[in-house]
Amino acid sequence: MTIENVSRRKFLKTSGVAAGGLWLGVTIPNAAMAKLGLEDEAVFNPNAFIHIAENGDTLIYCGRCEMGQGISTALPAAVADELEADWSRVTVKQADGNEELYGSQATGGSASIRTMYIPMREAGAAAKLMLIAAAAKVWNVSSEDCYAESHKVINRKNNQQLSYGELASLAARVPVPEKPALKEKADYKYIGKDLARHNQGDIVVGQLTYGVDTKIPGLKYGAIVHCPVFEGKLKSLDKTEAMKMKGVEAVVEIPRFEVPYGSIGGVAVVANNTWTAQQAVKKLKIEWDLGPNNTYDTAAYKAQLVKNVENPAQLAAERGDIEKAFANAEHKVSATYTGGHLSHSPMEPNASVVWVQDDSCEVWAATQSPADIQKVLGQYLKRKPKDILVHVTMSGGAFGRKFKCDYVQEAAVLSQAVNAPVQLTWSREEDMRTGYYHSINAQHIEASIDKDGNVTGWLHRAAFMPIASLFNGKLDRAPANNLNEIRNHPFGIENLRSETGEAKRHTRIGWYRAVYAIFYGFAYGTFADEMANKVGQDTFTFLNNLYDSNKNPEQEEQVRRSKGALALAAEKSQWFSRDKLPKNQGIGIAVHYSFNTYVAMAVHVEVNGDDIRVLNVDCAVDCGQVLNIDSATAQMEGAVVMATALSLRTEIVFRDGAVVNSNFHNYPVLRINEMPKVKAHFIDNGDKPTGLGEPGLGPYPAALSNAVFAASGKRYRDLPFKPMPV
Repeated sequence: MTIENVSRRKFLKTSGVAAGGLWLGVTIPNAAMAKLGLEDEAVFNPNAFIHIAENGDTLIYCGRCEMGQGISTALPAAVADELEADWSRVTVKQADGNEELYGSQATGGSASIRTMYIPMREAGAAAKLMLIAAAAKVWNVSSEDCYAESHKVINRKNNQQLSYGELASLAARVPVPEKPALKEKADYKYIGKDLARHNQGDIVVGQLTYGVDTKIPGLKYGAIVHCPVFEGKLKSLDKTEAMKMKGVEAVVEIPRFEVPYGSIGGVAVVANNTWTAQQAVKKLKIEWDLGPNNTYDTAAYKAQLVKNVENPAQLAAERGDIEKAFANAEHKVSATYTGGHLSHSPMEPNASVVWVQDDSCEVWAATQSPADIQKVLGQYLKRKPKDILVHVTMSGGAFGRKFKCDYVQEAAVLSQAVNAPVQLTWSREEDMRTGYYHSINAQHIEASIDKDGNVTGWLHRAAFMPIASLFNGKLDRAPANNLNEIRNHPFGIENLRSETGEAKRHTRIGWYRAVYAIFYGFAYGTFADEMANKVGQDTFTFLNNLYDSNKNPEQEEQVRRSKGALALAAEKSQWFSRDKLPKNQGIGIAVHYSFNTYVAMAVHVEVNGDDIRVLNVDCAVDCGQVLNIDSATAQMEGAVVMATALSLRTEIVFRDGAVVNSNFHNYPVLRINEMPKVKAHFIDNGDKPTGLGEPGLGPYPAALSNAVFAASGKRYRDLPFKPMPV
């Protein structure tokens, strides 16, 4: 990726006359993310298009992928706010995959709003000024004598009005403003409000088109099975019984495609309906060469990771003199934290439709990254990525899994094999057993504390299969930059050493919602509670003192905003009166900074023997300007749902190289009767918006562990606390 210096005029330009209205294309320059000492900077170059028809109806394209997080409402609403559009006159359409028009459409890393907020607002502001200029020309007055409101331009002198539809064609001939001014916060109509999702009605009545809903003429249906052990291969295949089934049209061997996100190889059935294809797959007689990973056992592997972090490992970063700090310590605290593999398990499994023809390739996919589909299919078909047309469907959940497009490439193989469009839908079992997984991990922390209760030294070892192993299978540990969260943590310990332990790859590791913030947040938040207990302080006070000891001016904002979120969570929960709770109840608190967002959580639990019941969760969030209160609240509620399950019981288990779990009966997500009461509290500071999709998972497991300890005296250091036997 490159950085391109682009003038503001070029940034806003590409407007012109279109049939029946005004098109405003907004090309946004590449820009490096502001450096915060992290290694997650990215370069983005998105576009947005606004079309106002002659009748005034307004179409706003959303370039980012909608998967339930509400991005297709939040960003277009920001455009509409600056445009002074009547939201009831706005239609939102999901853009096809096209980086030339829309720039990066990769939807993840909690980056969509962070990178698109200002560009989308500028798009609306520019269009508004062009409409005002057009009206001023009609009335032969100055633009300053006109203003826009509710889909029309009004003449200040005589209250004459012209609708956006009446002005659209004329506005298309107006020069694009060089630097459109943006509204003040006090004037927002949609930004920061509780705005219903634009497609809410369609969601309720089931009219949205998800990947599994796509239907086109001549469609065939596919089902697939892969080798249960990573890097295994097909040894023999007997398809006789499958081919006898009525409706089965082909059995296709799919070879391993050796590119990132390509198929790991498998065998698929194509039939005239999905059910027949899925049943025929079960009749295939397959023998696999299980390959080198056939002994992978997660219990043994986790035990080895613990050994790797409880002994000296490879240096990642250091500062100060940790040996001296430890030698002069009044107290020493140490603990080891572990976590298992996790499956994304979205409600909608992997699904796509692909139609490969001699001169074209068309895709309909539930995806987080249409550009990756274009790249991978371009490599497979030996065509230019831009020649692959990708229609982005609504995704029924994704959580990072649908960044990878192996399921789309496999559908392309099937389409070629039967010379027809094919819909390939992975079964839940196939998704859970042969997908991508969150890293199994272990962390060991040792800290020194002086006589005044100040943390003076911090040794932190981490071992986990890195996501980078997708691109370099020979990696035997996480690269040093994967441990940057330790070096840059706002605790700001003066004497610090981080080390990365050996963790060889035995399966596919991929981005999972919150990624490494899950296990870093768990370790930091729980260890802080343990240190507070050691010196006889409450965790809230201890954390504030710890943040106050950070004298690094570059981290002043992180410290201030972390403390602000922590204070709000404590205020809104029963933290300051927790001593009045029943004997078997407790409140735990934790705060974590990730994806440029600060989240503190106070979790209230009741513990009866081995039964842990989460009663209330107060989420305090500093994400800058909130675009949509409804969607933002839903993100926190969803984070609690996901984090409760992964904290208490969900874990992917491997034995003899293969995943043992197969469906929700032995990988149980949270049930509605287990859902705690969740309250989301947002700090309204007017700062630029950051991400919300992932940061909620960071502090929750620690807050829950701390709450259980407060209620019962039992400390959990392994995620999940009570894994379901499989």
